[in-house]
Amino acid sequence: MNNLKGKHIVLGICGGIAAYKSVSLLRLLVKAGAEVQVVITPAGKEFITPVTLSALSQKPVVSEFFTANTGQWNSHVDLGLWADCMVIAPATASTIGKMAHGIADNMLVTTYLSAKSQVFVAPAMDLDMMAHPSTTANLELLRNYGNIIIEPESGELASGLVGKGRMEEPEKIFEVLDRFFSSKRDLEGKKVLITAGPTHEKIDPVRFIGNHSSGKMGYALAEECAARGAEVTIVSGPVSVKAANPAIRVVPVESAREMLAACEEVFPHVDIAIMCAAVADYAPRDVYDHKIKREHIDAPVIHLVKNPDIAATLGKSKREGQLLIGFALETDNEFGNAEEKLARKNLDMIVLNSMRDKGACFGTDTNKVSIIRADGTTLDFGLKSKREVAADIIDAVLSL
Repeated sequence: MNNLKGKHIVLGICGGIAAYKSVSLLRLLVKAGAEVQVVITPAGKEFITPVTLSALSQKPVVSEFFTANTGQWNSHVDLGLWADCMVIAPATASTIGKMAHGIADNMLVTTYLSAKSQVFVAPAMDLDMMAHPSTTANLELLRNYGNIIIEPESGELASGLVGKGRMEEPEKIFEVLDRFFSSKRDLEGKKVLITAGPTHEKIDPVRFIGNHSSGKMGYALAEECAARGAEVTIVSGPVSVKAANPAIRVVPVESAREMLAACEEVFPHVDIAIMCAAVADYAPRDVYDHKIKREHIDAPVIHLVKNPDIAATLGKSKREGQLLIGFALETDNEFGNAEEKLARKNLDMIVLNSMRDKGACFGTDTNKVSIIRADGTTLDFGLKSKREVAADIIDAVLSL
């Protein structure tokens, strides 16, 4: 991987036991050709020595505002301008709180406040600290400021307890940084809404009407857009797949009406909306508030009502300059049905899947699509991985 070659990275290290992992992260970054400046808090030096960090980075480690005995000033402003990105790993609850509220009492926080580039934050602390409302609120503030939070893992902690709070492994943090610098960044500054997965329409507390959608295609699109620099919100039905890029905001929903409400809230603020979810067309008219027991009644008759058409609803409020992309999964008359949906829903482009294509559609890691634009032009693609298909779709969106 050479995406990090020549990049200027500020590595912030706080006072936590996970500081030992920062040595591995530093080594990976330097090996990839990055120029790394370590900024460590005074407490951080109790866990890992500046001598070790300086030997690996080939740079003096910065910790204090002034160099002892010489009066030399370490300029946090210059560091903020120099950096192509800043990553704070581990980030303790104390430092996260200071960053969130602008408490600039050490070199690391002042450097963060001066940073002009993307900042990544990898929290590490005990599970109760991680779950505390003050910590979760501070992390949400940092997200709102535009920072990317690299979520900690669950596992055994230094306290001996088991739970969420382990700093993400250095290799995973390295991958996040590598992805950040790897793509074309041709969606920089754009906001994208994506829907993904199925919807579940309740029959009773334990049963629902749904479909086999895994959400893999929608999440692949979200990853591709985030890698290209977009601010991505994914409104997701119930799925097991998770977003790998911490820059992706996930809004979980269950039913079609919940998905519509979430989309209507986000849609006015985005540049591109991609309706990839497999939304149930119908929902039970009546929902039982208790589990239906077959011993007590005959097989129930379920009366269905139409769900709202999310893409068509958004299409009616689409503003000039916004792009609205739809999906069509068909079993017959594929192109005719897709073209009808394209026009009726006021879409700019529709992505067509056929259930007759082996290796495509629900549950697979591959897909085969045709893309139909509003001007009638069509693009056909062979069977590819869903991430490759996502790249093809986004290239086609950008061509609009």
